[in-house]
Amino acid sequence: MPGQSRFHELEPLLTRVSKPIQYVGGELNSTVKDWNIGGFGPGGEELTVRWALMYPDAYEVGVPNQGVMILYEVINERPDALAERTYAVWPDLEAELRAAGVPQLTVDAHRSVRDFDLFGISFSTELGYTNMLTALDLAGIPLHARDRTDGDPIVIIGGHASFNPEPVADFIDAAIVGDGEEAVLAVTDIVAEHKAEGSPGGREELLMRLAQTGGVYVPAFYDVDYLPDGRIKRVAPNRSGVPWRVAKHTVMDLDAWPYPKQPLVPLAESVHERMSVEIFRGCTRGCRFCQAGMITRPVRERSITGIGEMVERGLQATGFEEVGLLSLSSADHSEIATITKGLADRYEGTNTGLSLPSTRVDAFNIDLANELTRNGRRSGLTFAPEGGSERIRRVINKMVSEDDLIRTVAAAYGAGWRQVKLYFMCGLPTETDEDVLQIAELAKRVIDTGRQVSGRRDIRCTVSIGGFVPKPHTPFQWAAQLGADETDARLEKLREAIRSDRRYGSAIGFRYHDGKPGIIEGLLSRGDRRVGRVIEAVWRDGGRFDGWSEYFSYERWMSCAATALAEFGVDVDWYTTREREETEVLPWDHIDSGLDKEWLWQDWLDALDETEVEDCRWTPCFDCGVCPQMGTEIEIGPTGKTLLPLTVIRPDAQRYAPAES
Repeated sequence: MPGQSRFHELEPLLTRVSKPIQYVGGELNSTVKDWNIGGFGPGGEELTVRWALMYPDAYEVGVPNQGVMILYEVINERPDALAERTYAVWPDLEAELRAAGVPQLTVDAHRSVRDFDLFGISFSTELGYTNMLTALDLAGIPLHARDRTDGDPIVIIGGHASFNPEPVADFIDAAIVGDGEEAVLAVTDIVAEHKAEGSPGGREELLMRLAQTGGVYVPAFYDVDYLPDGRIKRVAPNRSGVPWRVAKHTVMDLDAWPYPKQPLVPLAESVHERMSVEIFRGCTRGCRFCQAGMITRPVRERSITGIGEMVERGLQATGFEEVGLLSLSSADHSEIATITKGLADRYEGTNTGLSLPSTRVDAFNIDLANELTRNGRRSGLTFAPEGGSERIRRVINKMVSEDDLIRTVAAAYGAGWRQVKLYFMCGLPTETDEDVLQIAELAKRVIDTGRQVSGRRDIRCTVSIGGFVPKPHTPFQWAAQLGADETDARLEKLREAIRSDRRYGSAIGFRYHDGKPGIIEGLLSRGDRRVGRVIEAVWRDGGRFDGWSEYFSYERWMSCAATALAEFGVDVDWYTTREREETEVLPWDHIDSGLDKEWLWQDWLDALDETEVEDCRWTPCFDCGVCPQMGTEIEIGPTGKTLLPLTVIRPDAQRYAPAES
C-alpha cells in the first residue's frame, strides 16, 4: 500500500553495510507526517501533496545542505503537504537493495520514493548526475521522462546546476531555477489544485500547468535543432502556451523566510558540524569565474535583528556550539562588524563560536577576526586570491593586490594566528605558466611575512588549487577550458617551484586536484541534451559518486563519451576546450537568469583587456540587467539596530533570552 514504511525490509540489510546509521533517520528536528495529512476530496481524491527531497550525494554531505533543509521545513509547515528526505546510497547498500528487491527509501518514514507526487533533487554540482540515475532506477521510476506514467512522481530539479538543465533533460520532468522557498510552495499549490479537480489530463496536464507559470522549465515541451557543424540552431517551444524563456525565482525579503527554524542535527558524522545562518544572498563583486555570484543577484541582506533571532532559535533547537554565518562573501554584509560583536557579546563566556566559511582579503580585519574567535577556538584563516599574479586577478575581476594580501596576513600572524590557507585556480582564461608560478612566490612571501611579524618559525601557509571550469551565465561561458594534460603540467611546475627552496620546507603545504575531474565537470556544465547519452552510458557502466576521487573514473567518462557522441560529430574537446563565438546559441540561453547576454559578452571582452569593474553595491549601476528584468533591487543596510549583550542567566547551561533594539 502506498505510503507504508518499508523499514522492516531495510533493517536486515543494514548489518551488512558500512555506516548503517546514515539510513535510519530519526534526527533531532526531523519530521514524519501522516501520509494523508491533507485529507480527501468529496470524490475520494487524495489531497495531500507529497515531496521526496534529495541531495544527490552521501548522507554526510547532504544532510547539512541548507537548501534541502529549508525546503523540507517550508513544505512541512503546510497542513496539506509533507516532505521527506533521501540521499544517495553507497554502492554496498545499492547492491543489497537490488538483491532484496527493496526500493530507494526516504530516511524519515522509510517510504518508497516512487510513492510521492514529486521527487525534488537539488544539484549544487553536476558530478551528482549519475547518483540521480541510481536513485531513479532503485525507486522503480523510469530513467527517461518520456516513459513515465501517471503513477510516477514528477521529477523536478533545482540548485545552481539547474541553470543549465539540458544535459539531464531526458531524465527530468521539470526544473526550477533560482530561490526555492516561494517556488516549491507555488508548485505545491498547482499540484494541490490539480489533485482536488481529480487530476484531469494526468501528468501531461499537470506539467503544462507548471510550464505556463513561466517559472518552471519542462524540457519535453521544447525542441532543440542543430546546425551541421554541431552547434545549436535554436531551442523553441513545441506547443502553444509555453514561454520561450523560463525565469528564475528571487526571494527579496529574507527576514520573511527565517529558515531553517529547526535545523536538523545529524545522527552520523557530517561534513559540517555546526548550525548555519545565511546572512545575505547574492553577490555583486563581479568575479567573472563565479557562477554563484552571477546567478544569485541582486544582493539581499538579512537584517541584524533577523540574524540574531535565527542564531538564538537555532542554538536552542540544536545544541550546536558553532554558528556559521553563511553567504558568498559574508564579510561584505554592511553590518558585519556589528553582527559579530553583538553575537560575541551575547554568547560571552560560553563555548559558542562564530565562523565565516571564507573571507575576502580586502574585507578582513583583526577586529572582525577577534570577534569571531572570542568564544570559540582559533583555527586557521582561509583567503581566496584565486589568481597568482596581479594580471590574472585583473582578468577575473578579483580586485586584490599582492600588497593587500601581505598586509592582511601580516595582521593575522601578528595577532597570533599561525596558519593561513590560500585558495587559487589554475586554467583561467589568458593564463600562462608565469601567472601560476607567481603563486609560489606569493606563498613564500606570506611565510616570510609571518615569520617576521610573529618572531616565530612555526608559521604555515597551505596553497590549495582547483582547476577552473567555465560555467553558464558568467562572462567566461564563452571561454576555452584548459585541457587536463596542460593543467597537470602547469601544476607540476608550481609544485617544483614551491619545493625547490629548502628555506620553506614543510611551511608551505600544497593541495591540488588534477585536471581530469574538471574536464568532466566542464562537459556537464556546458553540455547540451546530447550529453545525456554520455551520462547514461557512464551510469550503466557503473559510474557512481563521481564527486569522490575514489569512485571517479576519467577513463570511463572519456570512453563512454567517445562512443555516445560519435554519431553527433562532436566530442569532449568540442564541449570543453573550444572557445565560443558571440553569436553562438548556448544550451542555456532559454533559461533567464536576469543577466543580459550582451552585458556578459562585454564583460568577457573587458576580461581579455584586463579591465576591472567595481561592485555595483557602492557604485552606479553597470546594467547587468538583473534588477529591471526581474523587478528586483539591491537590499542592504545599515539598519542602525544592534544586538544587545545580555546577562547570562545560567552560565553552565549557556541559555540566553533574545533581545534586540
